[in-house]
Parts: sequence; structure tokens; C-alpha cells
Amino acid sequence: MHGVGNDFLVFELPRGATLPDAALWRQLADRHKGIGFDQALLLEPARAAGTAAYYRIFNADGSEVEQCGNGARCVARYLQLHGRVGADGQVAMGSPSGVIEAQARADGLVGVNLGVPDFNPAAVPFKAAALEASYRLQLGAEQVEFGALSMGNPHAVLRVTDIATAPVERLGKALQADAHFPASVNVGFMQVIDAGHIRLRVYERGVGETLACGTGACAAVAVGRNLGVLGSEVAVHVPGGQLGVHWEGAGHGIWLRGPAAVAFTGQVEF
Repeated sequence: MHGVGNDFLVFELPRGATLPDAALWRQLADRHKGIGFDQALLLEPARAAGTAAYYRIFNADGSEVEQCGNGARCVARYLQLHGRVGADGQVAMGSPSGVIEAQARADGLVGVNLGVPDFNPAAVPFKAAALEASYRLQLGAEQVEFGALSMGNPHAVLRVTDIATAPVERLGKALQADAHFPASVNVGFMQVIDAGHIRLRVYERGVGETLACGTGACAAVAVGRNLGVLGSEVAVHVPGGQLGVHWEGAGHGIWLRGPAAVAFTGQVEF
């Protein structure tokens, strides 16, 4: 499945089957010798009352992570296609970062409420003396300014003048390796067009640059709202297409909307 190019292996582990180890995830994620995906989404039976399923997220490098916005949208679409969503399209799903509320429409558009963005440095986690709207770090000879927050997973968002020329891989790798981010970090590069439109590229933990990142889109809008440059409804243009983000501000959950599609179905033995 994919959400504007952010692609996933979505499956339910057969009863009694063994979960792939990190080496096997890497093999399956290989786009030339395996299936190819940014993340694998494993569906398990529901762990909480009122939820349809519980999902876990594994990056292409085999690491397990806390949350994935476009992945959550694809899980909701998967559940809809398998008759496990109500007639109104609403469904709740368990995840490592909590219960996620989703709305799956018949036309394939899916929205998810990813909860309240958390700017507390300890929640990211990010080592900082105090909470700030933006931070500066010295990376070699270069000083970098960014916002930091948790969307259930860690994010740093840099504002750039042109994403086409932004040093995404170089600064992405540098921030991910920096000791101020003990759990590493997803690094977003945001170009503000106007209060309702941004362009975004994201260098993800355990994957590299992806065509889209749902939590990254939400993180960018939250940082932009904190800086006073974005409104409550923002179109996020990513390399794979367009996502919509709605956030009323502090104390409110942030909604991510966009298409979720099945690319193909198949079987693999491991």
C-alpha cells in the first residue's frame, strides 16, 4: 500500500508464525532483491476495547518505531477494505503511541487524528536546557536552526528557502547522529509558500528520504503554527503528492488527510 508514495508492506502475521528479525526486514525491504517498502505494518488483534486492531511499525532497516502517519492511514484503509470499519467509516486503532482515531471514506481518502503535538524536549526526546520555539545546534562548521517535537515519534523541522536545493541527506544524517537526539530523529525541510501551503521533504530514521511522511507533515505544520507563519488548514506538497493537515493549535489533536491505496497484493514465504 502507499500514501502519496510513502509505501508499506501491510500484513497480518499468520497464527503461530515467527516475526521477522531485523535482517529479514532489510531483505524484504530491498527494492531490487525483495519486495521494497519504507515501512512494514504488522496488524495484530486489538489490545483495547473499542479498537479494530493493533499495528506495529518496522522501518526498512529493521528497527521498530513508535508511529507512522501515512502508515496509520493505510491501516485504516486496509481495515475498511476487509469489512472491519463501520458504515460511517470511523475506526479506532491501537498503536505503540496510543489509540489512533481514523475516518476512511469510500473514495480512498483517509484521515487520522495523530493526537496533540508535544513540544516538551523530554518527550521528543531532545536534550535542551528549556522549551523553545526553535533551537540552534552547531553541526561541524554549520549552525542549524530548527523546531523539535514529538508526534508519537521524534521530529526536527528546518525552515528552508527552497527545498529543491536543501541539503536534505547531509543535514538529515548529521541531526540523526547528533547526541542531542538520543533516539535519533526524523528531519523535515519546510519551505513556506503562504499561510495555507508548504513544500516539504523528510529524511526519515531508518529509511532515508521518502516521497512522503505523514507525521513529518504534521510536525512541519505544528512548527509553522508555533512560528506564526501558518494557519489551521495547510496543504502539504511532498515529492509524492499532496497531504492535508488541520490543527487548531495547542491542546488540540492534529489531523492528517490524504489518499491511501493498494498497490498490489501477494504472498511471501519466510
